[in-house]
Amino acid sequence: MEAIKKVAVFPGTFDPPTLGHLDVIRRGRKLFDHLIVAIGHNPDKSDLFAPAVRLELLRELTAGMAEVTVESYDGLTVEFVRRRGAVAILRGLRNFTDLDYEFQLALTNRAVAGVETVFIMTGQQYGFTSSSLIRQMLAMGGDMKQLGGLLPELVIRRLEEQHGQGR
Repeated sequence: MEAIKKVAVFPGTFDPPTLGHLDVIRRGRKLFDHLIVAIGHNPDKSDLFAPAVRLELLRELTAGMAEVTVESYDGLTVEFVRRRGAVAILRGLRNFTDLDYEFQLALTNRAVAGVETVFIMTGQQYGFTSSSLIRQMLAMGGDMKQLGGLLPELVIRRLEEQHGQGR
């Protein structure tokens, strides 16, 4: 009898993908047989990178990770999770603010859709990193070279190509 694979979905906008995201992916993939990094659309956020670019970046950043795939989706996360036959949603937590928001979301997803959520605390070096903060820094003219501790080099290069060198 073949064992059923335990699949999890790590959803987010990943705009831009950060070292914190990669930390959660690396550690989360050890908990499941397969991890799907799912790029969703949040209508409340303005995009730094187009969805196709984020898909390309995350596929390149996770290329060497066994049993990790990257997909994009529209609509409700729980519906995507169901379609993929996943047993859980994987979420990274940085702080108490994340915990409050994610706790409410996890309870709702379980009550409405029967989908469990598994939380991983991000590494302490990424506890202050957020894609929103990075987008804000770039909008205010921040120097992309200073983002080296927050973003993979590939993402910094793409930002420079898209927004100009050494801003």
